[in-house]
Amino acid sequence: MGQHLDAVTLDPTGRDVYAEIEKLRGRGPAVPVVLPGAVRAWSVTGHEHVRALLADPRVSKDPHQHWRDWREGRVPRDWPLANFVSLRNMFTAYGPEHGRLRRIVSAAFLPRRVQALRPRVEQVTADLIVRLAAKPASEVVDLRAELASPLPISVIAQLFGLRRAGWTTLRECVDNLFQTTVSSEHAARDRARLDVLLREMVEEKRREPADDLTSTLLHGAPAEGDQPLSDEELHDTLLLMLGAGFETTLNLVHNLVLALLTHPEQRELVRVGVASWSDAVEEALRWAPPVPHVLLRYAVTDLDVGGTVIPEGDAIMVSYGGAGRDPDQHGDRPDVFDVLRPSRRGHLSFGHGAHFCVGAPLARMEAELAVSALFDRFPGIALAQPAAALPPLGTFLVSGHAALPVFLHPAGGFGRPLPPLGPVRP
Repeated sequence: MGQHLDAVTLDPTGRDVYAEIEKLRGRGPAVPVVLPGAVRAWSVTGHEHVRALLADPRVSKDPHQHWRDWREGRVPRDWPLANFVSLRNMFTAYGPEHGRLRRIVSAAFLPRRVQALRPRVEQVTADLIVRLAAKPASEVVDLRAELASPLPISVIAQLFGLRRAGWTTLRECVDNLFQTTVSSEHAARDRARLDVLLREMVEEKRREPADDLTSTLLHGAPAEGDQPLSDEELHDTLLLMLGAGFETTLNLVHNLVLALLTHPEQRELVRVGVASWSDAVEEALRWAPPVPHVLLRYAVTDLDVGGTVIPEGDAIMVSYGGAGRDPDQHGDRPDVFDVLRPSRRGHLSFGHGAHFCVGAPLARMEAELAVSALFDRFPGIALAQPAAALPPLGTFLVSGHAALPVFLHPAGGFGRPLPPLGPVRP
């Protein structure tokens, strides 16, 4: 693979993903890495190099055309992370085909449509806050399970038009999509359950269209000259939107709450109006991107990345976590959470170029509404254990923790808000 550089084997559990990113940054602009399953790729961590690759037409997301190891069978089809590369949707499309798929999906995320979702997001948030308020003052509450997770899954399920009976199955299956330590058998089981759920929903919407995303994708008229989605493309598009609309928003909310709990001086800047909730959301996106590493892109031709050549046909893993903490872009202390950081909006956490996330405005809306409502209702909220002791997620693809235990009412007898803990590993 390209130049003779020693490959770095990534920790599949993501135990200390930012220390690993800094190790990669120190080795050069493009570094060979080994992914779970002994799959090889290149990691790119610098802001400018990541930004350039995201916008370069010589970089593809279609493994069927441009990933040599996939085409030639060296990566098995039951690779546990195959869902990130094998689906046929706009995430894995290239060139004109990507343009067609993106035009169809983007019609469902026009600004007016996203704003029309605001009352729904506000209602889901209000219901979750009411449930939290009803808990005993002394109870330790897991905000990941009680707020960060149910909010996006409720929003995306309603957006899809999925009946409530399917919400639990949806959540369980999507939770495991991003696990990099799961076995091939477990991944296949979850994928099969999810396939059945989505196909049943699609058949229902085919018979009885409604005012929801699935019906729009099924029955909406594509742009002139575009072919409508095939059944496979529709199914894989729904899978894409599940992963993008659930797991990323979940971890954005999680990381923003954690940042504000461990940086009370930053929370105070927001409370008194020196900074806005939008500032806090953008800084959280930079400081702890919901997806620190993105699988995968492919070199359509030999690519020069800062003097290192990535050969045609090789896979590339871009690091939003590396770009977000690049000192050349974000200053001398990029590991510090600072809601007034001048470069807070200059992150790449929703991508850049042709594949910029169409759901970014909705994710921002959900995070801002949820976290502002949480701190307004529970101003004394505090972590129930030190941030360094929070349980890991067990993956390097998304950032966060397996739980976020808090006291909602620490003044009620269970201690006081914790003092600043210094730099925290998200």
